Formats: sequence, C-alpha cells, structure tokens
Amino acid sequence: MPSFLNPDEIVKTLPLKEGMTVADFGSGTGYFSLAMAKCLKPSGRVIALDIWKPSLEALEFRSKLEGLFNIIEPRWANLEDARGSNLPNDSCDLVLISNILFEIEKKENLIQEAKRVLKIEGHLVLIEWHPDKLPSQEKLLPISREEAINLLEKFGFQVERELSLGLTHYGFLTKLVDKV
Repeated sequence: MPSFLNPDEIVKTLPLKEGMTVADFGSGTGYFSLAMAKCLKPSGRVIALDIWKPSLEALEFRSKLEGLFNIIEPRWANLEDARGSNLPNDSCDLVLISNILFEIEKKENLIQEAKRVLKIEGHLVLIEWHPDKLPSQEKLLPISREEAINLLEKFGFQVERELSLGLTHYGFLTKLVDKV
C-alpha cells in the first residue's frame, strides 16, 4: 500500500476499543492490521485475511517483531468466494476493506461477506482509490465514490461519515443497520 495513506492516523478516527474483533479484508502485509492491533490490545483480535500467502507471512513476522502476535491472526482467504473468509456469522465488530475493490470483479460478494461476518450495528470501513488517481488502469476495475455508496447501501450499510483521506482515496465509516 502506498505510504501516502497514514494507517495510524486513519485508525485513530475509527470506533475501535480494546477487546473488539476486527477483520482486515485484503490485509496485505498489514499496514492497517498492525495499526488496529495497537488500539485493540491486550485482549482484542485482528483477523488479517489475504489471498497472497507471502503477504501473510510478512505480516506474521512483523506482528512478532512489534509484540502483536497474540492479537493479529493472519489467515489465507479468497474473499470473492461465498463465505470466503471462513469466519463465523456475526463474529466481528468491524470489518476494514482497504484498496481491494478496484482489483476484484465480484465486488458484491466481498460486501456480502463483510455483512455476514459483522454483528448488527457493526462497522464497515471502506477505503478505495479515486478511479482517476490509480497509478495504472490496466487490468483494474475501479469503482467510483458514488458506486461504492450505492453498493454499501444495497447491502444494508448506512454511511455514518466520510473519512478524510487526501486527494488519491475516498473512504467511509458505515454501520450495518439491516442484517436481512
């Protein structure tokens, strides 16, 4: 993930508390997982899900270095598949989806999976590239801010507020208000 997003600063604006269970969908090497784990210790949990095993191995190493190995749980997952996270229903207080929608075709599956694992009134945080700011358009499937809002609302999420992320990204803090 580019360094112009500051995970530590962004995470400070999220409703995270010690003891929560958070899923980081498409965690990569853990930029956000590590920042969130610091807010959730000592008894919280970050389940870091990614399809790329080398990223998960790097995250596992970094979490040990930073003393967060008991909070961060790296797991392989294909989040475009139905039930692809392998997490139980209603098991998470917050799901973070950062910089992955533009890479996948089955965007609805990903949002539906977030909904399935979230508790009612749980939060979904979406951070995504503005389509015209992507470094390359090749083989990518960008989603506009308006399309993202429509997608979230379609699955029962209500935007609580927009995140301040600079010129290259947009983002929302949403709440799951309709579990049906």
